[in-house]
Amino acid sequence: MPRRPGRPKSIVRVCWERLAEEPVKTVFNSHLRQSFDRVPRAVGDIDSEWALFHSAIVEAAVASCGRKVAGASRGGNPRTRWWTPEVRGAVRLKKEAYRAWLVCGSPEAADRYRIAKRGAAVAVAEAKSRAWEEFGEAMEKDYRSAPKRFWQTVRRLRRGRQQLAHTVYSGDGELLTSTEAIVGRWKEYFEELLNPTNAHSEEEPELGGLGMDCPISGAEVAEVVKQLHSGGAPGADEVRPGYLKAMDVVGLSWLTRLYNIAWSSGAVPREWQTGVVVPIFKKGDLRVCSNYRGITLLSLPGKVYSKVLERRVRSIVESQIEEEQCGFRPGRGTVDQLYTLARVMEGAWEFAQPIHMCFVDLEKAYDRVPRGTLWGTLQEYGVGGFLLRAIQSLYQRSVSLVRIAGSKSDLFPVRVGLRQGCPLSPVLFITFMDRISRRSRGVECVEFGGRRISSLLFADDVVLLASSSSDLQLLLGRFMAKCEAAGWRISTSKSETMVLDWERVACQLWVGRDVLPQVEEFKYLGVLFTSEGRRDWEISRQIGSASAVMRTLSRSVVVKRELSQKARLDLPVDLRPNPHLWS
Repeated sequence: MPRRPGRPKSIVRVCWERLAEEPVKTVFNSHLRQSFDRVPRAVGDIDSEWALFHSAIVEAAVASCGRKVAGASRGGNPRTRWWTPEVRGAVRLKKEAYRAWLVCGSPEAADRYRIAKRGAAVAVAEAKSRAWEEFGEAMEKDYRSAPKRFWQTVRRLRRGRQQLAHTVYSGDGELLTSTEAIVGRWKEYFEELLNPTNAHSEEEPELGGLGMDCPISGAEVAEVVKQLHSGGAPGADEVRPGYLKAMDVVGLSWLTRLYNIAWSSGAVPREWQTGVVVPIFKKGDLRVCSNYRGITLLSLPGKVYSKVLERRVRSIVESQIEEEQCGFRPGRGTVDQLYTLARVMEGAWEFAQPIHMCFVDLEKAYDRVPRGTLWGTLQEYGVGGFLLRAIQSLYQRSVSLVRIAGSKSDLFPVRVGLRQGCPLSPVLFITFMDRISRRSRGVECVEFGGRRISSLLFADDVVLLASSSSDLQLLLGRFMAKCEAAGWRISTSKSETMVLDWERVACQLWVGRDVLPQVEEFKYLGVLFTSEGRRDWEISRQIGSASAVMRTLSRSVVVKRELSQKARLDLPVDLRPNPHLWS
């Protein structure tokens, strides 16, 4: 029987969770060591070396862990905790008794059916009760020993079951039903999304002398592998983080050898350059592709290599990036930026000093970073030689495919922008953003306590600050010019202005031929700021949001009697508003 269009396929996967058991880990490393002993000592090219390592680690995982069907039983329907062999047998007996009753219609057959029906109902009720008790015990155990897994389960219960449409609309509005057409539509949508037509393009700069950059050490690799999350999703090569974390010194030395071949040759395997895009539903019509966001999964060995490169890049550029940037930087976060803006607005209100603000939204800035200009920017910040060549190697043949309901699309090239899901991309982005910010700076600013502030940046979330509308227009004009030179565009529909003053003051800002809307309130990094400097609206909003979350928790988690009272009482801890903003 042909598979129903759009239905998920049964996926057979390795039972990688078993690598947490020491005996299984020992068998895994024994297989890996045997494979490594057969590897020629002479170093080959990157593709042949990767093929040897990839086949060895996958075979070792299969041999030591075994395989299982993941997440779905026959027909693609989700498995349930309580569907045990006992329940299956009781339900089968009930169905057989029912069919026998239909055939003969005797009172004895009717009695047998009633007994079987009652027995099946009892079996289901008991199995469900046991399943909830086991779930409660596991949650209680995680609450004490694995709080991260506990909160992941809570969030999953809050969100409910992830939805996925079995049909989608084409670009012309036609409803597609066949698996081939659906996969083709997703490929078409993400290929267009990840390759914006108005992207800026430049020739790549010359690398110059490569010098004698230090090779990658085993300590660097071991430290990055140690920080991997065991439950991370694999990329196109199906290598899971648990495989890498389970490796002993032999496996890590093999991985280090592989990275040094990539480092010295300036080339990486095709699988490291391939992204697997998985659509995640946001809201709206399930059949409309634009109501989904794409999550890109990359090769885990490739991500470890990228993280090693990221650490080297960050050690060079971190001290050069301006203090105004708080995104993708260690020891900084949204709270720091929100606190700064709150204190600036508080000081302006206290000393009756007006502040003119422009909240700038850049259209798809992450996906429109021009790679040629990026390489030149890195050279300006001191990143060159082998390190720059290694970064460029990850982008030379950058491609993606879409995975939907177990089916995969054909590969398509990704010619512009930064790699989604790559550990290296954030530091590359803030370095590029820092260059634009520096070049657009002038004398316009607000000043408090001897500190001049003209902008606040959190990755691509930009707030421009000035003491007057005219100064803010000059600042915005320079910023817009530098963005357009880099192929970026300011969204006039999402960018807005706001003035903090004792009186209502008009602030008319132009972006090209468009006037930005002036608002009385703006939600910046999830927190509501108003032109009157009032905080009661934001506090009320957070209380309302917390109440909505608590209602969801009550329906999905708090009502579970299997959880202890202490665990249920601690659930609202994460809902408290951050005190730093309101102190």
